[in-house]
Amino acid sequence: MDFPSTTEVRVPSGAIHLTGDLVVPPDAHGIVVFAHGSGSGRHSSRNRAVAAQLQEAGLATLLLDLLTPEEDTVDRRTRHLRFDIPLLSRRMEDITDWVSRQSALHTLPIGYFGASTGSAAALIAAAHLGRRVSAVVSRGGRPDLVGPAVLEAVTAPTLLIVGGADTSVIPLNTQAYDSLRAIRELVLVTGATHLFEEPGALEDVARLAVDWFTRHLAWQAQEA
Repeated sequence: MDFPSTTEVRVPSGAIHLTGDLVVPPDAHGIVVFAHGSGSGRHSSRNRAVAAQLQEAGLATLLLDLLTPEEDTVDRRTRHLRFDIPLLSRRMEDITDWVSRQSALHTLPIGYFGASTGSAAALIAAAHLGRRVSAVVSRGGRPDLVGPAVLEAVTAPTLLIVGGADTSVIPLNTQAYDSLRAIRELVLVTGATHLFEEPGALEDVARLAVDWFTRHLAWQAQEA
């Protein structure tokens, strides 16, 4: 199967621009924006593997660096920007606005795929944007950085994927599941740790994400 070509894009967010990789398959029925975890970016091998499976399923993907190169340099020393969840969530909202203004993308239902701390940014943005976000998938997420009131405001169907051996993160996601009021599901990937590095673990994540986004974004596309 031939993969669609990747287009590098620059997305404005306040006074800066964020660099991203956009792939739009023919007849795409939705677009998934990735929110990377702490210390990661659009070149994350794990998220790119998931993105490839989404593309095969007919979903556009947008992987961006949520920090500029200058900010990333500072963050690698101080490690503070990766935990600035309000900043990252505002940038997710700006990215969503940009997607909605692109002639080739504006009709596509939007989903978020968040990893680790990026999941918190994705959930806050989803809460603020309401029905403009049609689905959320969290991989090894940190929803404890969001707060119950914000989780209650999320309207997008939300899938929480956690490694079955990620013992410190499981209770954080269990509590988030209880706070969410939207359609939601919590899935433990047997034997997987936080980075899903075990054989077959990341494939399980991709399969679950494809199923969730295909179900909820395709439904939104049919309704539109």
